[in-house]
Amino acid sequence: MNVLIIGSGGRESAMAWKIAQSKLLTKLYIAPGNPGTEIYGENVPIDAQDFEKLAAFSLLNNIELMVVGPEVPLVLGIKDFFNAYAHTAHISVIGPDSKGAILEGSKDFSKEFMQKYGIPTAEYATFSAENLTQGLAYLHTLQPPYVLKADGLAAGKGVIITSDMDEAKITLTEMIADLKFGEASAKVVIEAFLSGIEVSVFVITDGKNYLILPEAKDYKRIGEGDTGPNTGGMGAVSPVGFANAEFMQKVEEKIIIPTISGLANEGIDYRGFVFFGLIKVGIEPVVIEYNCRLGDPETEVVMPRIKSDLLEILTKVASQQLNTIQIEFEPHSATTIMCVSGGYPDEYQKGDVMSGFENLIDVLPFHAGTKKNDKGEIVTSGGRVIAMTALGKTKEEALIKSRKAAETISWKGKYYRKDIGFDV
Repeated sequence: MNVLIIGSGGRESAMAWKIAQSKLLTKLYIAPGNPGTEIYGENVPIDAQDFEKLAAFSLLNNIELMVVGPEVPLVLGIKDFFNAYAHTAHISVIGPDSKGAILEGSKDFSKEFMQKYGIPTAEYATFSAENLTQGLAYLHTLQPPYVLKADGLAAGKGVIITSDMDEAKITLTEMIADLKFGEASAKVVIEAFLSGIEVSVFVITDGKNYLILPEAKDYKRIGEGDTGPNTGGMGAVSPVGFANAEFMQKVEEKIIIPTISGLANEGIDYRGFVFFGLIKVGIEPVVIEYNCRLGDPETEVVMPRIKSDLLEILTKVASQQLNTIQIEFEPHSATTIMCVSGGYPDEYQKGDVMSGFENLIDVLPFHAGTKKNDKGEIVTSGGRVIAMTALGKTKEEALIKSRKAAETISWKGKYYRKDIGFDV
């Protein structure tokens, strides 16, 4: 089977590593990929949002299955595009169409969806330029901290949490009136703050059946001790100790089942991954957000913990036969530490030469924001540069390996958190 992965980040690197191991695989392509993914398949220099070129390439290279990693192509309708034409409709696309991807593409939609199907989530209200004044007044009905979320996609940075009322009002105005996050914040969801500990749960579904993947915990804040602004993710661990059998049973019964059945009830043919960003409040799971794809950097610890053939699972998703297969997990722990460019998530430099790859031992270096320069050297090309994933019999053993790798890799201004996994 010829497979095409769409994307160029750490998530796609981890998926490429896993799919490359499949007995069903004939040829693996990654578009556009990065210097890390070319170890597992062939990189294709096509942008993830250039649907016409992706379709032409798929036909020329007999692609049978396409796995869409990032959210933007899904929200823009890459599956709709392939399904719309007779010559590409036979290609199985793992990921929802635009109707399903709105689960992530609009915070307002997802909150309405959860409310409709009785899925536990924080109380909320949505505001835009038309009712900004009411939004400012609504803040006074809440207890601090105040949670403001851009309705649309904002690369994981559209959530602002502050305990200062004046700052909350200024931020709300900047988000809506000044489009702080572009059109993504033309509408803003304000919701009640939930106190607890977070966990990421992942499901793959064929629209009728589902399999629960290994859970993970990621770390969004740039600073140690979970301080500073949000990022796309600074690291992750799996398994998560507090997500025990009793907790996960509640997650399945109160959240996963009503979500999958709710999507079907809405007439959405959802074949792909669903990310549940959860928070444990007391002993109860509550949904913070949905994603219509796997999380990053959680994928970098979820993939190594899947013992089963991922490509075989994906073919069952495409044919809606997920009920005919089971999933097995590896018993070990997986950890990842994201090494980022200095200055991230604000302004940062690109093009710095990286070194130390030859000294990495017992680690999976999943490239995220890297490329090769004219000299063939690997250089930084993004804020989040490389995820150092390691396995161990215990979380502590894995973390030692991840930290050593994060110390070993080098470039000007490199930064990483040294406390990943500290709270679990």
